[in-house]
This record gives sequence, structure tokens and C-alpha cells, in this order.
Amino acid sequence: MYLFLTGDSRALSNWSYIDNPSLVILIFLFSLLIVVYLMNLFIGLLNNAIEKDNNRVSYLIQKAEILAEIELFYLLPHQRRWNTWFPEVIYYYANADKTRKKIKEMIDKNEWYTNDFPELKQELLNKLNIQQKSNS
Repeated sequence: MYLFLTGDSRALSNWSYIDNPSLVILIFLFSLLIVVYLMNLFIGLLNNAIEKDNNRVSYLIQKAEILAEIELFYLLPHQRRWNTWFPEVIYYYANADKTRKKIKEMIDKNEWYTNDFPELKQELLNKLNIQQKSNS
């Protein structure tokens, strides 16, 4: 079977496939099961590799890149304009305490840039009752 797995079918060349339909069925089932087994093996190995690098941020960035690629290359222009698929505003639930803590941390590290979306960021600061220094 190892030789057959590597593509060497000399062990079965003495029999004709027309006279032995059961041999054809066995070869087909063997090939199918090996493909399924190898796919499961590769999926398991990929899962182990992902668990090692379990970084939520990189996962979300990669997911966003894949979705952007799908939207750009696999959708027709009229599909990209559908508001039901691509709404103007996307609502996202975030814990207020964790968000407040993260924003304060970003402000302390000078990573909170008000140039990008200034109205949205100011409204977020107001809703979370965060006082921002005027120099940043």
C-alpha cells in the first residue's frame, strides 16, 4: 500500500480494471480516504500552528484583509454598492471599562492620533468621560 500511496501501481498492474470492478472500487476508496486523512492531518497541523501564535489582533487583521480581498476581487460592482451587505455604519459592542482603559493607555503612549476621524474620537472620549490633554 505504501508504494500505491506514492503513485507506484506496479503491484496492481497484473490485474485489468475491466475484469475486476472491486479492485477499481478499492483503489478509489483508498485514494479518497487517504485524501481525507491527509487533509485532516494538515488541518490539525495548521490548528497547532495557529494555537502557538494565538494573537487575536493578527487574526482580526488577517480576517479583514481576506474580507477586503473577497469584496474587491470576487464581487461585481453593483454587489459592492448594496447597503444591506456593506452598511455605512457598523455597530460593534465593546466593554466600556476595557475601552476606557485602552484609550487612556494609548493617550499615555502618544498613540491616540486625533487627526484620524477627529469627530468620532472626540465623541468617544465624551461618552467615556475621558479628559484629553490639549497638546495631543
